[in-house]
Amino acid sequence: MYRYDDFDRAFLEERVAQFRDQVSRRLSGELSEDEFKPLRLMNGLYLQLHAYMLRIAVPYGTLSSAQMRRLAEVARRFDRGYGHFTTRQNIQLNWIRLEDAPDAIAALAEVDMHAIQTSGNCIRNVTADQYAGVAADEIEDPRVWAEIIRQWSTLHPEFTFLPRKFKIAVTGAELDRAAIRVHDIGLRMRRDAAGAVGFEVVVGGGLGRTPLVGKTIREFLPKAQLLAYLEAVLRVYNALGRRDNIYKARIKILVHDVGVETMRAMVEEEFAAVRTEGAIALDPDLVATITGHFAPPAYPPAPEAPAEVAVLEGVDRAFARWRRTNTAPHREPGYVIVNLSLKPAGRPPGDATSAEMEAVADMADRFSLGEIRVAHEQNLVLPHVRQADLPGVWEAAKAIGFATPNIGYLTDIIACPGMDYCALATARSIPVAQRISERFRDLDRLHDIGGLRLNISGCINACGHHHVGHIGLLGVDKNGEEFYQITVGGSAEEETAIGRIIGPAVSSADVVDAVERLVEAYVDLRRPGEPFLDAWRRIGPVPFKERVYAAG
Repeated sequence: MYRYDDFDRAFLEERVAQFRDQVSRRLSGELSEDEFKPLRLMNGLYLQLHAYMLRIAVPYGTLSSAQMRRLAEVARRFDRGYGHFTTRQNIQLNWIRLEDAPDAIAALAEVDMHAIQTSGNCIRNVTADQYAGVAADEIEDPRVWAEIIRQWSTLHPEFTFLPRKFKIAVTGAELDRAAIRVHDIGLRMRRDAAGAVGFEVVVGGGLGRTPLVGKTIREFLPKAQLLAYLEAVLRVYNALGRRDNIYKARIKILVHDVGVETMRAMVEEEFAAVRTEGAIALDPDLVATITGHFAPPAYPPAPEAPAEVAVLEGVDRAFARWRRTNTAPHREPGYVIVNLSLKPAGRPPGDATSAEMEAVADMADRFSLGEIRVAHEQNLVLPHVRQADLPGVWEAAKAIGFATPNIGYLTDIIACPGMDYCALATARSIPVAQRISERFRDLDRLHDIGGLRLNISGCINACGHHHVGHIGLLGVDKNGEEFYQITVGGSAEEETAIGRIIGPAVSSADVVDAVERLVEAYVDLRRPGEPFLDAWRRIGPVPFKERVYAAG
């Protein structure tokens, strides 16, 4: 993983000192809240419903065990002993006191972490496939390029005050685990006809009030031209993006309004101008240096099919189910990727206590070469596990409740914090997620249903990605009561799709029953082995709608 140098650390020290002074002036009354707001937002500090919230960046979802321990310490010292992992591969602490915020970010800086540009109308934390660098289906490690983008975009003089926030995601695999088509820019690594590696460039995706799927404006971009092309896209957006209406300010609206062909032509014209300037041509030595930070670790030799694992699978059905559900193929023989589910029945999705974070750090040191990943589905990943260590990992995960075999299943719910924390929310997300996970906690039933993604957002801003859930729930306010709009058929993967509203919103009291009726309709109507989305696309909405609203 990337290791900070003296320049990086000096920069963080200066930023901490600057922020400490800003907080001091706010506490003394020298700065008003209106004056302080843009300063704190550029350091990831929000004022939420009940308290300040600190959003800490986890660039491209990669953490060391030391960083995870420091997150646990900061949560214990300055918050209430837990954190919330988000769909943007960040972690949020929801109860930060303003006077403690500078000490919190100073403690983070000691382990090369920060909260810079996790808010504001700038280029946010660059996200990536949580299996980057180890996935068996990967062309090339995208984290190299995510780190290059991070360095280029940090305090970029042109792009610090964009029309609206800007999100970039990168994947190096055919299977899109980074949801690139619902980002402002999505980058997928590809090979051209000659075998050279470059990027497909997708622009104009996003959810919220106007959910849109991103459009490909470049089928293949050579790696050496990446920053020049990104500069061109951002310049076009910065010049033409709307600033008169916050709800129409994202690049997706610009692409939609002018059309993909016009957008492509404008970007290509600006790209030619940027290349003529030559100021941001990638230095091959810099690329080589950063690439070196992501060189594969020295894997100790490991047998591909350890006998003891096979024996345990044969006698322990729970272990066999967990291995089948919560592990993924690794590019290195004898190794496997392990997903730790932060979605045990009845728990808030994506939350981890300080003790649990410390336990995961210990697991990473024992079993994963000291490395952890954050998935956009709000789970954690151990990317370097020997197959022979799977029984030990399973036992350690069970001890902290992170061994639920539900990755990719109905109770692996994505949910925003909702009205329990967020000042923008119109309904709660967490209690609904907890109730659904309790309703479907029977593992035999869960696995009979099969792969099914359910996402929940507490407001139209769609931080829970409800639009791209196979089943999506959007919380809405109706005369002071919480109701939930149901969408069906969304997907954030290869065939990205926005879910379709199937009928009127249902009350909080009825929403779990409605979800159950929808799922039962699928189970009754599917063909043998037919995935949920395939069944939905084959059958259409009418039978599902009839079942969901039958009791109404």
